[in-house]
Amino acid sequence: MISPNKVASFFMLLALSSFAKAEQPRLTLQVAINIAELDNPSLAQTQARSRAMSAIPSQVGTLPDPVISFTALNLPVDTFDIAQENMTQMQGGISQAIPFFGKLALREQAATFQSEAAFYDVTEARFHLLRDVKNTWWALFYLDRALDIIATNQSLLRQFVKIAQTKYEVGEGLQQDVLLAQLELSQLLNNKIRLIGSQNKIKAQLNALLNKPANHAFSLPDQVVEDLPILQAEQDLFNQAESYRSILASRRKSIHAAQSRLDLARKDLLPDFTVGAYYGGREDTLSGEKRADFLSLKLSMNVPIFAASKQQKAIDQRSSELMQQRYAMQDQWNKVRAEISTAYSAFQQTKSQSLLFKNGIIPQARQTVASMLAGYQVNKVDFLNLVRSQITLYNYETQYWKALSEANQALAQLTAVVGKEEIYE
Repeated sequence: MISPNKVASFFMLLALSSFAKAEQPRLTLQVAINIAELDNPSLAQTQARSRAMSAIPSQVGTLPDPVISFTALNLPVDTFDIAQENMTQMQGGISQAIPFFGKLALREQAATFQSEAAFYDVTEARFHLLRDVKNTWWALFYLDRALDIIATNQSLLRQFVKIAQTKYEVGEGLQQDVLLAQLELSQLLNNKIRLIGSQNKIKAQLNALLNKPANHAFSLPDQVVEDLPILQAEQDLFNQAESYRSILASRRKSIHAAQSRLDLARKDLLPDFTVGAYYGGREDTLSGEKRADFLSLKLSMNVPIFAASKQQKAIDQRSSELMQQRYAMQDQWNKVRAEISTAYSAFQQTKSQSLLFKNGIIPQARQTVASMLAGYQVNKVDFLNLVRSQITLYNYETQYWKALSEANQALAQLTAVVGKEEIYE
């Protein structure tokens, strides 16, 4: 039998271990999400791009700046005397380029659509970030639980070793039993080393998402809500994604922008204008005779005589770009539906597995271990079957936490691909 002192020592070690963990800040999933939304540089980069894009429409929709000019006309190069010649004048003027009616509006319209697409890109980037944070957090939570299970099983196997040694010393057991338990302990240690390595890598990944140093220390809570939600029907998720998924909205705005650029390319077949007014002041003659000042008015336009090789080619280019955006939209919609179906199936599968482990397999395995232990102590069960039952329980408990974590990861993926958090019944 296990002595009371050994049991007390075991629980004291657990208490000390819990105290050591408590010294590190506990990072709940919601806290991690909040930090990522505030500090993640990738999301901030997308937000900065959106702000930059929003400043473009008014720029391209405004007339070019007017041009002010100052000119000395017809100066005699022999004397540079502005009163010597009748045509000498000091001229000042202003001119304004005016695109053909509708061009500025189309430029502003195209830029506005691109700005709106960039705004939707921010929402899409946010959902991707939340998905990555949730996936990484749950992967780390699974590793924490797996390490806890290993620690518990190591303690139990050590107790099995002591029981086997005691029975061997009194001639009721075999030395092979002791060696077998020590072998399983070594295997658990190997698993622990592997999991700790994975844990350190995933911690670094989560720290990167939170804009923290890679070696920033933290710990996760020991408990989470283990209940999984009931999802809406898959077709309902398709319908919601069509309305809420930001990348689809961004693609639609890109199509509108491409259409505006095509309309603008067609407008480029029409001329742009430049208007101007210039005032030329003249000095009186050397004899004192008055000279009248000059006023000049200007109207000029470009003539698209190379339209076949220039403007028409631009129209062809913009037409192809519009078709490209439409194909990209259809391709993206196909991908969204495939992603929803994949994540939906993964969630339903892992949810069913976690419920099966929690409510059926693990309770049965624990009863089996308790029965085996009781039978071994009275020589009705051999040691090999006892160890195997405990290792089987260890595997089932580990698989439960893995299934629960994967179900939550699938749920995170599903909310990201639908573009909406409220996808439950």
